[in-house]
Amino acid sequence: MKISAIVCSYNRDKYIRQSILSLINQSLAKTDYEIIIINNNSSDNTDSICQEILKEYSSSVNIKYFIESNQGLSFARNRGVKEASSPIITYIDDDGIADKKLLELTIACFENNPSYQGVGGKVIPFYESKEPAWLSYHTRMMVTHVDYGSEKFKCYGKKYPPGCNMSYKKDILLKVGGFNNALKWRVDDKYIFLEVEKISTEVYYIPELKVDHHIDDVRISDESFDGLSRKLGEEEKLRVLSINKLSYLIKLVEYFLKYCVVYFFYIQFLIKGEAIKGRYLIRMRRLAFVGLIS
Repeated sequence: MKISAIVCSYNRDKYIRQSILSLINQSLAKTDYEIIIINNNSSDNTDSICQEILKEYSSSVNIKYFIESNQGLSFARNRGVKEASSPIITYIDDDGIADKKLLELTIACFENNPSYQGVGGKVIPFYESKEPAWLSYHTRMMVTHVDYGSEKFKCYGKKYPPGCNMSYKKDILLKVGGFNNALKWRVDDKYIFLEVEKISTEVYYIPELKVDHHIDDVRISDESFDGLSRKLGEEEKLRVLSINKLSYLIKLVEYFLKYCVVYFFYIQFLIKGEAIKGRYLIRMRRLAFVGLIS
């Protein structure tokens, strides 16, 4: 097999079947890939849904199912690498819908460019009801909206493969020691990109690689917005402290400056009659800073 598609799931029984079916129905020959489902201690109907899928499709598709008892997304991602039989690892989220050619195009990227170590592409949200009024370029990370345009480029800075649509060679993931298990909810994709970058800068944004992303009403509620904002800071704190204390101090200064700068953006939104976008941007940066210092 050429590629392993991994879906890590926690309490997404609403979307998990559709996510897996998008991988089952890929344009790639069934003998060229495997699907690995990692159930990270879900307490809903995820297990029974996955068991039904196994019963229905295991005779025609290479599909594996595991329960990872250690709670946290990075534990689940690492378990996927451990169970994978292929030299290329592709991740999509349990509420993501892979484009029909995602795996075919991903393999082509690596086969046509042997130096590539990782690739990622677009993640386009679609909403259960409607796009939130607070959404702007600065807050789109809250719905994992990733679209860097129609041109390929080498990833850098904040532009790295998103967790809902990222692929790496298995060898490079093993070389860097895998994902940081301390990161249970956020910034795991940032962490692994920066670790890979220490060895190779051959990680690319490929616009043809596309994943649609379900966003339900809970995800865009104020409670969820606040929780995700705070987790952003909490997980970033864990990431930088794993480097050294100086990195944490630098991050404190960076987050404080970002919090100050967003008031400038608020004025711009206010002039445009979009004050809600400015208010939520301030709210996000404030709670992220609180998470960083908590």
